[in-house]
Amino acid sequence: MSFHFCVTMNASDAIVNPVKPRNAPALGPVAVMAATRVDLFYFCDLFEFKRDNFQRLFISRLYFKSSDSGVSLTGPFVGAPYAAMLLENLIARGVRRIVFMGWCGAVSQDVKIGDIIVPIRAVIDEGTSAHYVGQDREVLPPANAMTASIQHALEKRTLPFHTGPLWSTDAVYRETRQKLATHQQAGVLAVEMEVSALWSVARFRGVDLGAVLVVSDELSTGSWEPGFKQECFVRARQDACQVVKDVVCAQ
Repeated sequence: MSFHFCVTMNASDAIVNPVKPRNAPALGPVAVMAATRVDLFYFCDLFEFKRDNFQRLFISRLYFKSSDSGVSLTGPFVGAPYAAMLLENLIARGVRRIVFMGWCGAVSQDVKIGDIIVPIRAVIDEGTSAHYVGQDREVLPPANAMTASIQHALEKRTLPFHTGPLWSTDAVYRETRQKLATHQQAGVLAVEMEVSALWSVARFRGVDLGAVLVVSDELSTGSWEPGFKQECFVRARQDACQVVKDVVCAQ
């Protein structure tokens, strides 16, 4: 016996929907999502949040100021399903413009450890996006405003960066040489785990989300070169966080 489903993507057919907790304050319209703990804490310092003064959002931390116009900050997190859950709940609490900050591995041989990437397209190789955008193999940013703001902020600080497509995957240990070659031929710059799902959710919910990523390691030669402790990576992360703050303060 086989089952065939005709899926119509709409926001009203879900059994469980993201909702604002009854006693939770609404968040301001702008949020930062930081994938890693170290960047999350750096953002805490930049936005003057006390690191230990947070609420739980699932197993992540949520920082916010008691103001309708204040910025909120959440993280850390990993992977498309969990990133989508966090974003859905931020949206349910009033967030409409989001900047995602993460790390990625270089696929293109033109991209090196410590480089900054502003993605403009994402190849879907994770399982979450299909529930929001159907069987599309790629997803674009939900709107141009946040992505353009990130690019403008980088240019204003005279920081070099790449723009181009990313590959979002669920399986970091299945980044095979065959897949690498396929994505290199398609012009993909780097690989990571969340961007395609975040964009799929954002498009479905009608909010804007831009992303900035720093290259932490290289796969482009077919072997793995980690760069997590390299000074150029640490410096680029701090630069990228400063850029995110510039974008948020301009909203």
